[in-house]
Amino acid sequence: MELTLTLNGERRSATVDPRLVLADALRDGFGAVGPKVGCGTGDCGACTVRMDGRIVKSCLKLAVAAESAEIQTLEGLARDGELTPLQRAFWDEYAFQCGYCLSGMLFAAEDLLERIPAPTDVEIREAISGNLCRCTGYDTIVSAIRAVAG
Repeated sequence: MELTLTLNGERRSATVDPRLVLADALRDGFGAVGPKVGCGTGDCGACTVRMDGRIVKSCLKLAVAAESAEIQTLEGLARDGELTPLQRAFWDEYAFQCGYCLSGMLFAAEDLLERIPAPTDVEIREAISGNLCRCTGYDTIVSAIRAVAG
């Protein structure tokens, strides 16, 4: 099927198998490698994207559900080659190592900071709890989010 959506601000189309989940369609059909499929059950958060303004686990959505949707992936966060303050804080605080969890962590943190500009460490940990990181132990991730918080 022909899938048309707005990906990171650009209207795009690709031919995808309608049985694919959105994460695979984004990677295989559109070349967006930010969303990873770590578990296929929505538990790890590696496939997180923003769809029509809301964060979703793209391994749980069929590609057909994204027809005419606005999708933002990890690749679409930086503007004009400049990292967002949150991305910069993740870099400065060494908040990622392999980068597999980065999509879920950044989108969860952005969502948290939009709702609660100055969250507590408990609120930060709760907000990122749907994302698994196998490398950092979470402390540097919390530090990076705290560094951007109001």
